[in-house]
Amino acid sequence: MSASPYAVRVSAPAAKLLDGLPEHAVDTVWDILAAAAGDPWGFQQFDADDDEGEDVRYAAVGQLSVTFWINRPLRSLTVLNIVWLG
Repeated sequence: MSASPYAVRVSAPAAKLLDGLPEHAVDTVWDILAAAAGDPWGFQQFDADDDEGEDVRYAAVGQLSVTFWINRPLRSLTVLNIVWLG
């Protein structure tokens, strides 16, 4: 039996960015977050030199990147930033 996926929360600044993206980019963001909810540590650490930042991760697909924080006690992810270079 596998553990339930992490809940996904989107910070206010990231939500504002998400609202301005084209539909295909929004779909990609949610695909990334669905994968991250199932295995948050399957993505690269945002800053590998930061010993205390192992719970800040990012995923990049083409011109899109998503940075998120893993809240272990609450089993949730918080989207910190979305960058779209389209």
